[in-house]
Amino acid sequence: MPASSPLRREAATLSRRAALLAAAGALACPIAARSQSLSGRPVTIVVPFTPGAPPDVVARIVAEGMQRHLGNAVVVENRPGASGNIGADAVARAMPDGHTLLVHTTTLVMNASLYRALPYDPLRSFAPLTAMVDVDYALVLNASGGASMAELLARARSRPGVLNYASPGVGTPHHLVMELFKRAAEVDITHVPYRGTGPAVTDLLAGQVAAMFMPVNAAIELARGGLVHAAAVASPSRLTMMPAVATVAELGVPGVTIKDWFALLAPARTPAPILDRHAEAARAVLRSPATMHTLTSQGFNVLGSAPEALGATMAADLDRWAGVIRAANITAD
Repeated sequence: MPASSPLRREAATLSRRAALLAAAGALACPIAARSQSLSGRPVTIVVPFTPGAPPDVVARIVAEGMQRHLGNAVVVENRPGASGNIGADAVARAMPDGHTLLVHTTTLVMNASLYRALPYDPLRSFAPLTAMVDVDYALVLNASGGASMAELLARARSRPGVLNYASPGVGTPHHLVMELFKRAAEVDITHVPYRGTGPAVTDLLAGQVAAMFMPVNAAIELARGGLVHAAAVASPSRLTMMPAVATVAELGVPGVTIKDWFALLAPARTPAPILDRHAEAARAVLRSPATMHTLTSQGFNVLGSAPEALGATMAADLDRWAGVIRAANITAD
C-alpha cells in the first residue's frame, strides 16, 4: 500500500489521536488527584468554645499531631457563643475542601431540640470523622445537699423545690443530666443556670446551691480538697478514676448515664478521600502513647472511633436527649 494512501493516512491520524487522548488522560489523573488533596493553605479547626475550655484543650493536642501526619499546617480558631452554634454554623457553611473542620461536643445534638430554628442540621450538615474522647460526669454535693446521694434525695423529698442545683447554662450537659436524674428519682430540685462553669462552681462551694453534675476530672480535684462530696457517677459502671464512688444506678436510681463526647467533623459534601485522610490522621494521633497519656491524665477517655460509629452515636444521642428536653420542657430560645 503506498505511503500516501488514504487508509495509511487515516491510520496515522487515529494513532496521533490515541496518543493525544492518552497524554490528556495522564495529565488529568494528577489534576484529579490534586483536587482531592490539600493545597498549601492551613487546615483550620474551629472550636465553638472559649480558649482553655476542655474541647479547646483536646482540639489543640490533636491539631498538633495532625499537622505532622498531614504535612500541612493545622491551626485552632475559637468561635464561642450561642452554646456552640456560631462556630458550628460557620463550619456548616464553609467550603467542603478539607481546610475547615469542627470540634464539637454532645451539645451539638442537644441543641437540635433546645433551639426552635438552627441554621444547620447536626446530622446532615456535617461529615463525622472521629469521636476523639468522651467525659464521664459525677454528682457532687455541698454540705447543704448532704454527704451522700441518699441524703440529697431525702432532703429534696421533704422540701420539694427548695433545694437547688447549678449548671453552666441552660441546655448544657450538666443541666440535662440533672434533669434526667430528677425525673428518674422523682424529685423536685430547682435549676439555677449560670453564665459558665466558673460562677456555678463558685456558688456551689459557697453553699448557694446544693448540688451539681460536673466532669469527673473537676469533681475529683474538689472532692480531694474536701470542698464537695462526690456522691455518685453517671456512668454504667464505676470509674477507674473514682473507684470508691458508686454509680447512680447502684444507689437506687437506674438509667442516669451520660457520655459527653468531643468529636471532629467536616462540612458535608467534603470529598471522601479528604475525609479519609483527615480521619486517619486524627485517629493516628489519638492512638499514639504520648497523646493517650496526656489525655487520660486529664480525665478524658480516649476513643478514636470510626466515622460510622460516631455518626451512629450522634443520631442515638440526638433522639435520647430530645426526649429529656421535651419531658422537662426546656428551651434555650
